[in-house]
Amino acid sequence: MVKILVVDDEVAIQQLISYNLEQVGYQVATAGDGASAYQLAVAEEFDCIVLDLMLPKMDGIEVTKRLRQAEVQTPIIMLTARHEEADKIIGLELGADDYMTKPFSPRELLARIKAIRRRVQVTTAPLTGDEVVFAETTWQTGESFVIRAGERLHLTRKEFELLTYLVQHRGKVISRQQIMTNVWQTHEAIMSRMVDMQISHLRDKIEPDPKHPTFLLTVRGFGYRLEVTKVEA
Repeated sequence: MVKILVVDDEVAIQQLISYNLEQVGYQVATAGDGASAYQLAVAEEFDCIVLDLMLPKMDGIEVTKRLRQAEVQTPIIMLTARHEEADKIIGLELGADDYMTKPFSPRELLARIKAIRRRVQVTTAPLTGDEVVFAETTWQTGESFVIRAGERLHLTRKEFELLTYLVQHRGKVISRQQIMTNVWQTHEAIMSRMVDMQISHLRDKIEPDPKHPTFLLTVRGFGYRLEVTKVEA
């Protein structure tokens, strides 16, 4: 059974979200503050966390940060009553998978949860080979990490989804819009900046010299292209 953690300090919102999730067969756990949410998310396995930004004891941004530091990769949908772009960018930068601004439709929330679960399930679509190599870096089908110079490098799930999409289209120029649509499943302009940030993070992990990339290339005016050394079965 799909298990969702709902975190909000407003009981009415907790109940509204929980009711709609339970109506489609999801199992729901709830928390009313960030500290309790963090403890639950570390101790139990959830398929998704619906996390309010403004929480007592520990806000949603800090919860997200600590969970990712603890290598808890459960998908997070952040809820915010704020409209400032900076809050959304910070949450996404720290590892949230999506965000929704209050007030929101329960139907839309259900659709977002389903979309995230589909992305997680199909991140490693079939490739020609099992390993894709960029000089000293090796990407492996079915894994959430890469190997560089014999050292295992951990990626966040979103970094891995992005790298997987680029690997699947290796050698081709991919626009920011294509990445936004296929990795984040959104067309919102705010995500264009997020794409650039995630590309920068990937370069830090797979490029020998991130400031002068040789594999994850920028094609000015168009987007990005990933060049690989070889594909091994």
